[in-house]
Amino acid sequence: MPHATTSTVALTGALGHHIDVQADVSPGSVSTTLIGRPDASLMEAKDRCRMAIINSGLAWPATKRTTILLSPADLHKRGTHYDLAICVAILAADAQVPPETLPGTTFIGELGLDGGLRCVPGVLPMVLAAVERGARRVFVPEPLAAEAAMVEGLEVLGLRSLEQVVAELRGDLVPGAPPVPPMASSRLLAWRGDERLEELDLADLRGMPDTRLAVEVAAAGGHHLLLSGPKGSGKTSIAERIPTILPPLSREESLELTAIHSLAGILDPAHGMLTQAPWSAPHHDASKASLVGGGSGRVTPGELSRAHGGVLFLDEFPLFRVDAIEALRQPMESGEVTIARMGESATLPARGMVVLACNPCPCGDYTEKAGSNRCTCRETTRRDYRRKLSGPIVDRVDVVRHVAPLAPHQEFDRFDVGEPSSVVRERVALVRLRQAERYQGCAWRLNAHVPGAVLRERWPLEQSAQSLVDEDVYQGRLTRRGAVRVQRVAWTLADLAAVRSGLPGSEQHQPGGDEVEVALALRHGAPLPSRALHLEAS
Repeated sequence: MPHATTSTVALTGALGHHIDVQADVSPGSVSTTLIGRPDASLMEAKDRCRMAIINSGLAWPATKRTTILLSPADLHKRGTHYDLAICVAILAADAQVPPETLPGTTFIGELGLDGGLRCVPGVLPMVLAAVERGARRVFVPEPLAAEAAMVEGLEVLGLRSLEQVVAELRGDLVPGAPPVPPMASSRLLAWRGDERLEELDLADLRGMPDTRLAVEVAAAGGHHLLLSGPKGSGKTSIAERIPTILPPLSREESLELTAIHSLAGILDPAHGMLTQAPWSAPHHDASKASLVGGGSGRVTPGELSRAHGGVLFLDEFPLFRVDAIEALRQPMESGEVTIARMGESATLPARGMVVLACNPCPCGDYTEKAGSNRCTCRETTRRDYRRKLSGPIVDRVDVVRHVAPLAPHQEFDRFDVGEPSSVVRERVALVRLRQAERYQGCAWRLNAHVPGAVLRERWPLEQSAQSLVDEDVYQGRLTRRGAVRVQRVAWTLADLAAVRSGLPGSEQHQPGGDEVEVALALRHGAPLPSRALHLEAS
């Protein structure tokens, strides 16, 4: 048989494309040609594959013309995970592998010169794409077998070398081989501080009933949050405890997040599928590409996508670079990041909570109370610092809270015992369950994700409540985008009230004037009505 076809997957961002690797081995001028828009690393596959086949004790067609086509030919291809599919296609075309064993099988893996397999990033999204195209079996490097097995309905074979793959395809006894080394980007060190957040609890916070309610509402509906206040007021402590009240991820969310981490090359297959909401807190010197994704050659997910379904905390937000701040506009609105380059574009999900924290001035001591204001910054310096919080960014924030330092009597009030994270997390899970039932069959899961037009048509506010929102819009205190976000927060408040009162999930509590009044206060960072604080304390 002069030609044979194997299958693999090309990745464009998190999107997988089925690739047919066609090899033709026939008489002619001795050469090896690779076509189908390969990049530089893929062009080197010709030499890697030749030496891997020879050093595995197999025969390279040294007296024939070998042509390899990666189809579809108009799709740009990059990476080293095509090696195994190329080798098997050549061996099948040269009658060294039974061609009838190839249909329905996908091959993923890089090869060393000795024929040993090596790990590659992005196996999980590749396998997901292969299953959608009808793959029934997949060959991967041994350490990645657990990751590939996260996809149901597929036979996964984790092997160590090309020789083992060929023996499996022939039905021969599989020989031994040295273990496959872990991926180069795997973590070699584990810092003791990695588990620091596991010891935190919402009950640690003293006072701040309005902020506790705001954090619970933001977590329940997936809303973006802005915390501002002088240094030492507890902004970072509040933000670090948000993951403790987030429920475990659903199966679909877990698969999405695990695929993103696999694509980034930071997934540890030994830990299995990611089930807990992620937490990311990059330093304020982070670049735009590290936040939203990018990189040269292969597109790598940024911190926004790695925090998908969890929390991205940007402390000292005004100190971030201007281009990094402005790059947050589109993902905070749409929940996804699209990285466009000449000839291609990659879209990555970014449906996480963005939590911003900032001081009122660079020194962090400014306060409106004249007696306690110790700020030494000039007014122009404060103005330039605040200008970093541009209008379009703040307009995409749903909940704003101005945090003040605790008074001495609040610090040592033994009667001020807040709810622990476990209690609040259970309530947040029930609120999210109500949203999942309401939006069943839709393309969104939480209130923060519902498009404004759909929200107004299918889940409107009460007429009196809508009038309160419209009045703020007409008076210029709210933009139309802000009005939609107020409506989303009002629905979260209504769901929270329904959970507290024990209403069944099938009963929808339409937001009224009370919910909208609290939602407007949360939006503007104004003091909350007393009844809202009583609700938080109940």
